[in-house]
Amino acid sequence: MHIPRLLIIPVVLAVILTIPACGGRNATEEDAPTRGAAQLYEDASRQLGIGGYQQAIAYLERLELFYPFSEYTRRGQLDLIYAYYRNGETESAIDAANEFIRENPTHPDVDYAYYLRGLIYFDRDRNPLEKAFRADLTERPPADAERSLSYFAELVRRYPDSDYADDARQRIVYLRERIARYHLHVADYYMTRNAWLAAVNRARTVVETFADTAEVANALQIMARAYRELGMDDLAADAERVLDANPQAPRARQSRGGLFKRDRRARPQRPVADGNDG
Repeated sequence: MHIPRLLIIPVVLAVILTIPACGGRNATEEDAPTRGAAQLYEDASRQLGIGGYQQAIAYLERLELFYPFSEYTRRGQLDLIYAYYRNGETESAIDAANEFIRENPTHPDVDYAYYLRGLIYFDRDRNPLEKAFRADLTERPPADAERSLSYFAELVRRYPDSDYADDARQRIVYLRERIARYHLHVADYYMTRNAWLAAVNRARTVVETFADTAEVANALQIMARAYRELGMDDLAADAERVLDANPQAPRARQSRGGLFKRDRRARPQRPVADGNDG
């Protein structure tokens, strides 16, 4: 059936004219999105407070999805990093921390994202069974420890007065000791295989890169013996002189129990956004 053109035009115009009217009605309801975001943020905070990390993640992900420009969402993104971390979703936590740092470099709490990033790798350095039985990590390659050290060092460098800087500095001390011990473990292995030059090189790494650790004396002893085995008596004597001039400092505590001031479960206290945030 052919519909006359004169009848189509009024219908089309009527549809077009109703679109702005609908948009205008929604635009006047400015408080509705904010109230929804506030409720999701409050629900997530309540779940975080009682250890309901999975449910908190659900609330925070919904907050980010439906209210991407709300101040509650920006605050919730930090809590989401923490919730992922506490729920054992380390890759998601790391991705979320990197994204927050990249997109919010001037946020007043961005130092918390830096801190959590280091803390995630710090805890990944040993699995739950190793934590429970306080296993010796000397033989474990320190890839996660090195990443954690790098991130904590970045936090301290960028934000030396951060609430998390002192805790990060203490963890840096532990991590440097942990990495130095691994290098000495490898050097010892080379010594048992009569790979004297390889042992020297690994021990030198401790002396040159981790000079502030308690492992330097052990490294110098390895270097002195390995040089003598190589027939390099002058270098062996040099290592022994340095060792005699720098007696071993008191060994750092190897257990992490009670070493750090800030409870890793603690979250920063941030002011709640007011009702005018969109």
